[in-house]
Amino acid sequence: MQAILALEDGRIFRGEGHGARGECYGEVVFNTSLTGYQEIFTDPSYAGQIVVLTNPQIGNYGTNHADNEANQPYIEGLVTREFSPISSNWRSQQVADEYLERFKVPVISEIDTRAVVRHLRNHGVMRGVISSIETDPDVLVQKARSLRKMDGTDLASVVTTKARYEWEHDIHDPLHQEDLVIAPERPDLHVVAYDFGIKKNILRMLSREGCRVTVVPAQTSAEDVLSLNPDGIFLSNGPGDPEPVTYAQENIRQLAGRKPMFGICLGHQLIGLALGGKTYKLRFGHHGGNHPVKCTETGKVEITCHNHNFAVDPDSINTSEVDLTHIDLNDNTLEGLRHRNMPLFSVQYHPEASPGPHDSHYLFRDFRKMMEDWKK
Repeated sequence: MQAILALEDGRIFRGEGHGARGECYGEVVFNTSLTGYQEIFTDPSYAGQIVVLTNPQIGNYGTNHADNEANQPYIEGLVTREFSPISSNWRSQQVADEYLERFKVPVISEIDTRAVVRHLRNHGVMRGVISSIETDPDVLVQKARSLRKMDGTDLASVVTTKARYEWEHDIHDPLHQEDLVIAPERPDLHVVAYDFGIKKNILRMLSREGCRVTVVPAQTSAEDVLSLNPDGIFLSNGPGDPEPVTYAQENIRQLAGRKPMFGICLGHQLIGLALGGKTYKLRFGHHGGNHPVKCTETGKVEITCHNHNFAVDPDSINTSEVDLTHIDLNDNTLEGLRHRNMPLFSVQYHPEASPGPHDSHYLFRDFRKMMEDWKK
């Protein structure tokens, strides 16, 4: 099955089609992680995006239920150098080709992914189309140019849960050995988590810190959250532009100072906006598991996992009220903040790191301590 990747600027890449036969559309980004392709497939923050994986062979260890970060893939399409037709791993339950075909995700392989990445780094991320049914590249380029841009698009309301639910720690899954880490049988803290595209490993990490977690839809009002009597409020990761997510910004303003609050990724950006800051779009985003981030309070450098296209402008933050706690050493992007007077902090990167390093797990302990101190 032949396939074409067409970018909006007219650049064309031809390769082999896998996964679902058809077309997909989205903003084309690249991820530099070496492992964890299934977690990348199922990260809701990738909604609306076609992902280029720089690791040359994808699919070689198959897929399994335990590695899902959501109940389905959220990537629009996948671009790889080699896409393995077989899997070799004792945990594998289904080969990646069949898995993505089942969820109707097109894949293009036998692509020079180095050339794609260099193109995106030089010219910035852009809209694109993968097709295994249309053979005219000019038609595909026009389709790419007609796609709605990520800028100004609220995707959190698209991927969020439709109804409130209680997270049940999935230690029953024998394949996910990490879930066997001892967690309190009777959680003594209650966290309400806003789902803007939340990953399962965030919920696991909160659970391991002795938290009972209630997950609520993105548009849940501040009053409804407070009626659940939480000890803390969590703001999740998610896709799209944070600026049009005005309902969340207003809820954060109403909740700030009334309960301890912790935000990750999109949650961090929404906190920045709620505090009067501004956000901007990065040229090609941060997507990968090897970003060095410096904690300004301790001077320590953490290797961190990233997945974001937008960032908070540090110059827009009132530093008389807010400390800028983390800085990306690659490009000086603001990666964390903490309010001086209210129990509120956030990070741009992913401390739950699935996939990725575990340097930043301490932030979940910090959140627990903040809630404990607040209760005293």
